[in-house]
Formats: sequence, structure tokens, C-alpha cells
Amino acid sequence: MLDENFVLITEEDGTIENIIPLQEAGSDIEKYDGIISPGFINCHCHLELSHMKNVIPEKTGMVDFLLKVMKERNANAEQIQQSIKNAEEEMLRSGIVAVGDICNTTDTIARKRERNLYYHNFIEATGFVEATADARFESSKETFKQFAAIYSLPVESNSIVPHAPYSVSEKLFQLIANFPGNNLLTIHNQESEEENEFLYSGTGDFLRLFQGLGIDTSFFQPKKKRSPETYLPYFYPNQSLILVHDVMTNEKDLQMMFDDRSSLVGGQKPANKHRSTNNTFFCLCPNANEYITGKLPDVDLFIRKNCSIVIGTDSLASNHQLNILEELKNLQRNFPHLETKLLLQWATINGAYALQLDSSIGSFDKGKQPGIVWIENIQEEKFTPESRSRRIL
Repeated sequence: MLDENFVLITEEDGTIENIIPLQEAGSDIEKYDGIISPGFINCHCHLELSHMKNVIPEKTGMVDFLLKVMKERNANAEQIQQSIKNAEEEMLRSGIVAVGDICNTTDTIARKRERNLYYHNFIEATGFVEATADARFESSKETFKQFAAIYSLPVESNSIVPHAPYSVSEKLFQLIANFPGNNLLTIHNQESEEENEFLYSGTGDFLRLFQGLGIDTSFFQPKKKRSPETYLPYFYPNQSLILVHDVMTNEKDLQMMFDDRSSLVGGQKPANKHRSTNNTFFCLCPNANEYITGKLPDVDLFIRKNCSIVIGTDSLASNHQLNILEELKNLQRNFPHLETKLLLQWATINGAYALQLDSSIGSFDKGKQPGIVWIENIQEEKFTPESRSRRIL
């Protein structure tokens, strides 16, 4: 982190020109007390759920949260659109420049046409019953086509992705993995221990989830494996993955991901048995984790294992704001040894790599247009409860 003896030079449109010593910069300099950062990248959001702010009580646990989302997510179109507008404006003000956004509906298309932020739209496919896989996938493809119409290339900013390992059948996983151009994927991973328990033994509180949804799971044959080991073999090594939440991910899970993928399912045979830490990203959403279950991921484990970490906000159904700085403050509050420089790296250049936008945003490199964010109320290079972020360019 450079001190006040350096000056960032930009063109009027925000393109980075240079960083030069203060004595070479002349007199026309804007000064800010705090930290100047590239724009934030929100790698996991559900913008379409913005109308659910304060609808679901905190700390209900995973199953009751999911049931509540599905029961309460419907609202009138005007309310949904106004909430989407308000949430996007909040992200813009606080310094977010790009979003990996989960889409189950087309509700956000009207707002995204305005190009206020860069979005990678993750069109979410769900369907745990094998017989419904083709119909579910066709529905996701129709949604994909409507989002693709916004952009010059169909796959430019869109992917079809699985919701979670407990909500996607083997056949649906295969259809997703083999969809043309599906090079960037994301999945909700190990948000609660109930997920691991159901996939390992077919027992636990998730049975209540399926019962509430009217889904008969008697056909399901548990594989005696923890969650990542059941679904990672469906994907190809060259497909980038953003694994979201990771609350219950442990050291054995990471060893399996990066050291031993010899156990394959579904007939998929990757070119090698390892995933790469270069294209496997772990997205932390700590405020949402505390909101739903009160638990946080083992952040120190991911650091020790040299994992690529990025940051997300999840939705306003599980968070009080869509603000990346508030996520970083949470992490530093719970893990005080985390340096501000490292946290900002997760929220900027790491996120740019994850969304495959590192050629244009994420850092103050010449020629990029990363946005400029002012973070104020910093003490001894640490965030404080009063720290605030604001986009200034």
C-alpha cells in the first residue's frame, strides 16, 4: 500500500494513466484522508431477491431460511423492480463495479440493460429428481437466451450453473457441465453441515426441506462422500469455479479438491485428477453466514492452503446491505490478524480474476478502468466500525 507521497493519475473517463511520485504531480491534486482503492467486485449476489429485505428473521438455520425464501419470494412487479433499483444504487454508491449475480428469473434484465454495473449472470438450474433434468435444463436455457440478448455475444456475460449439490441431479449436473461456452461456473458450497450430512448418509434436517417442497427422496442413494466430492468430478478442469459460502469446508475437503480427485462419478473423466487453485475460487459472504446460521468459514484454513479467496454479499434476504466493505469489516473483526491489504486484494483483483475481468478492472494498472473508491475512517491501516466506502470515479 503506497503512502501519501504517490499520486494516481487518470483520464477523464477513469482510465488509469499512471502512479507517480508526489513531487512530479504538480498542484492540481485531489486529496482524500483514508485509502484509495480500485472498485470492489461482488462475486456473489441475488439482486432479484432485493424485495425480501427484513422479511426473514436472522439465525433461522439453513432449512428454514430456504423454505422461507421459496414461500415469501413472490411480490408485485413494481415492488420487485423498485427494490432492484434501490439495491443496485446502493452497490454503486459503496464502490462496487462488477457483480456475479444469481438469476432464477428475468426480473433484473430491465435494470441490467442500463449497464450501470458489469454483471456476469449466473442462470441457476435446480432439479433434484433425475426425470425432470431435461425439462429443468430447457427452462434454464430459455432464461439464458433472454439474458444473452442484452449482450453482443451469448456467452459474454452469462453461464448456466447449478444451485447446490443437494438440489441438482446427476443428469442435470452433466447437462450444465457440457453446455457450450460454460467456462465460468458457481455453486453454493457447504453453507451448512446439514448439506454434508444429507449427501453422505441421506439423513438430517434436509429431509425436512424436501418434505416441505413435496419432493420424494426415496430414490436417492447417498455416496458416503462429503459435498464437494459428490459434485466436483462433473466439471472439467478448465472450467473456472466459484464455490460460495464454504462455511463447513474443512482441510480434508481441500485436500480432496486439489490433491486427490481419483474418485469420479457420472462418467465424467477430467484431463487430470486435480483442480487448480488458479481457477477455483472460494467466495466468502460472512454477513449472510451470520444472518442465517451464525457461523463463519475457517478463513485461516483457506489462507494456509493458498486458496484464492473472493468476496460476496449474498442477497438482501440474508443481509442488511449489499456492501463489500461491510463484509471486509466483518472478516477483520472476527479475524483481527487479517491485514487490510490482503482483504482489499480479495475484494478487487481476486474478484476480477474470478469473474474473468482482470484485463479491465481490479487494479490500478495502466489502461484499466477499475473505478476508484475512497475508504475513510481508517486507523493504523485497519478498518474501524466507522469506516465507510464511496465511489468517487
